[in-house]
Amino acid sequence: MFIFSKEAAILGACVFSLVGCGGSGSDNSDSGNLDPATITWTQGVFEPSSKFDQQCQALNEKHWLRSWSHETYLWYDEIIDRDPALTDGVLNYFALLKTENTTDSGAKKDNFHSSLPTDEWRAQSQSGQTFGYGFKIRLISASAPRQAIITYTEPNSPAAAQNLARGFEVLEVDGVDFVNASTQAEVDVLNAGLFPSESGKVTTFVFKDINTSETREVTMTAQTITGQAVGNIKTFANGEVGYFQFNRHNAIAEKPLFDAFNTLAARNVKDLIIDMRYNPGGFLQMASQVAYMIAGAENTDGKIFEKTIFNDQHPTFNPITGERLEPVPFTDEFVGFAENPAINPGTPLPSLDLKRVFVLTTGSTCSASEAVINGLRGANIEVIQIGENTCGKPYGFYPTDNCDTTYFSIQFTGVNNKGFGEYADGFAPQNSTGSEFQPVRVPGCAVADDFSHQLGDENEALLSTALAYRATGTCPVASSMTSKQGFAPALFTDTPKVQDNRATTLIEQNKILEY
Repeated sequence: MFIFSKEAAILGACVFSLVGCGGSGSDNSDSGNLDPATITWTQGVFEPSSKFDQQCQALNEKHWLRSWSHETYLWYDEIIDRDPALTDGVLNYFALLKTENTTDSGAKKDNFHSSLPTDEWRAQSQSGQTFGYGFKIRLISASAPRQAIITYTEPNSPAAAQNLARGFEVLEVDGVDFVNASTQAEVDVLNAGLFPSESGKVTTFVFKDINTSETREVTMTAQTITGQAVGNIKTFANGEVGYFQFNRHNAIAEKPLFDAFNTLAARNVKDLIIDMRYNPGGFLQMASQVAYMIAGAENTDGKIFEKTIFNDQHPTFNPITGERLEPVPFTDEFVGFAENPAINPGTPLPSLDLKRVFVLTTGSTCSASEAVINGLRGANIEVIQIGENTCGKPYGFYPTDNCDTTYFSIQFTGVNNKGFGEYADGFAPQNSTGSEFQPVRVPGCAVADDFSHQLGDENEALLSTALAYRATGTCPVASSMTSKQGFAPALFTDTPKVQDNRATTLIEQNKILEY
């Protein structure tokens, strides 16, 4: 069975060695460190990564990255082997240790190669903490004429204190016209304001409420935000249909998920709508817990949730843990991802014992969220998808610390109980039109995200379509990215793009294993 170690959960990314955790990794006085002057590079010849592990001279670190990538990267044979000494900077060298190949449809294989300081990764994965104002935005058009709108706000955040909510459109950031800014200097101001990388950043915004056209100027200070992973637990159709919003598979989500399913089980719901439209992914084993709590023991007995597949150098043993490869089961007990969990690990999970589930999706539904869809389909649970094409990430990694930096490099892919895992272009509702890629078609309805109603509102387009489909089995006319508010992707010009390049965003959009 899949093994989860409580120690790894507490330590976050420090899964290889305690050296380097908490700041000690930068000490170069260890007599066991190799003298960089003695390290040589021969193209195509790789020494064990353990030879360079936690040796924090720049060249030693780069040789560790080179060997570690060769050992564990899923597409290791597509990396161009370069002399580490010829690239300035450890992170610049790491950026080269990835494939540049594309899928059959022309999409890049690997968009999620990234790193974070280890202390930031611990805060993010264990407590759901990120820097910001507490609002999430959707960039509908990143180049001028730009469009961005708040999708939801976090409780007890600066955004919530300013009464900002879903449906507020960005007009200005620190005096710069968000829609029409055309120079890189202006766009740098937009990016710095919208996507702060540390607490204390003070930013003035102008927003427009798309429902009333009211404009508002607000000034907010970025702070550490603890996101709400699970919320909006409701029932519809005279109590027969359960609903909740599930925003990310991180450590703090486990207890709220446990509570949400217990609540809905007590209400004896007959159907479930799970809103993962903005869930970028996270722990794979948590995805297996969610799938179990939907389907229950009888529907998952004797079936696997996902079989993990590493590169062809490792057909039998996990290259990270050294253990024999075993599939991830449908996890039926509380694991205890977070430090000092509120429920004892091993406590049985509740379940709804459903034969079908409705999943609300957008292009921000990624990786571990897609694994829920794929794992349930592998167990013959009907998944009805309402919304937009998911992002397409059937890959994952073990966060790996070296010298106080945690690296995220794709190390495995996965297949469900039926042996299927080819969804690199995502999942899309059956009646979707206009995709340039090749998504896996799933029963359901293509519906554009509706910003004129709050999440959990029975009149919101995705939720109302799910309820209608349950009643009638039919879809409305398929909508593209154009929503009822008239938002549509603009024709991209050559103006600089606004984009969230923080590593935290890239990391979240993946499946994560720890041990």
